[in-house]
Amino acid sequence: MTRLMIFYLVFAIMGLVVPWYFNIQHILYSTVPFTMMEYFRQGTATPLAASITFDFFIGTIPAMVWMILEIRKQKMKFLRLYILGTFAIAFAFVYPM
Repeated sequence: MTRLMIFYLVFAIMGLVVPWYFNIQHILYSTVPFTMMEYFRQGTATPLAASITFDFFIGTIPAMVWMILEIRKQKMKFLRLYILGTFAIAFAFVYPM
């Protein structure tokens, strides 16, 4: 593995662990169920949270277009898993992968 591959792997692991640490905290300690509607409601509950949420979505769309083009160019498999993983796991995990 090259240094660049290790760099991406480290960030992919952090992108998996850190977001899901907070998701699990919500699941374990919140009285509100973890649903997509609740995720978006809380993600826009304050101006600061909305800023972070919309920054994510605005930045994710062009990054996903680039990812799709690069996946096809490199003839990688499982394109649908990368797209699904962006929203089901974490963008911070899928993008460095």
